[in-house]
Amino acid sequence: MTFRAVLFDLDGTLLDTLEDLADSTNLALRRLGLPEHPAEAYKHFIGDGIDNLARRAVPEDRRDPATLAECVELTRENYAARWAEKIQPYEGIPDLLDALTMRGIPMAVFSNKPDDFARLCVERLLAGWHFEVVLGAGATLPKKPDPAGAEWIARHFQLAPAEIVYLGDTDTDMQTAVAAGMFPVGALWGFRDAEELLASGARVLIRQPLDLLPLLDAAPAL
Repeated sequence: MTFRAVLFDLDGTLLDTLEDLADSTNLALRRLGLPEHPAEAYKHFIGDGIDNLARRAVPEDRRDPATLAECVELTRENYAARWAEKIQPYEGIPDLLDALTMRGIPMAVFSNKPDDFARLCVERLLAGWHFEVVLGAGATLPKKPDPAGAEWIARHFQLAPAEIVYLGDTDTDMQTAVAAGMFPVGALWGFRDAEELLASGARVLIRQPLDLLPLLDAAPAL
């Protein structure tokens, strides 16, 4: 198979956003008088949008609509103020993006992070590289694992989905790739483990970003 483009997840794949999201959500929980969680726990809370983040962070016996809505709003406010305190690209990501750029491989980002935050993160942290599309959660397309956003990106690239590598770090990413007909690659430096990624459809697992290149080196530059 010749791969002609790469579609990236954002949080846990390109950028390490764990501590800023954990701090923002914990501050919201504190305001609500609810127990906080260690940062490590947020690896299993993040990945399916802010509504699901709040639902997972709030204790089960407090998940009434009003509490969840307030947690979402407070987390949004906190994250807007502190999203850039600890965020950084994962080690090896700049090298991978450089290599893909040199090979002429088009790149895009598809995230369940709210669209405004997804674009802001890419603009501030990944400004040195060109992404054809940056697509976050919004009003026009459903969140992952619905494949509609990934399929839209494939049409934008004017490529068959099977020609696109989808690199992500969660079950949601692998399920999205499979549903869209893309080639799912699991990032082991992210938020979830190999067992989850394989069970959700990963065809290949990589331990560091540059491990992606052998899949792509046979692809001709566009």
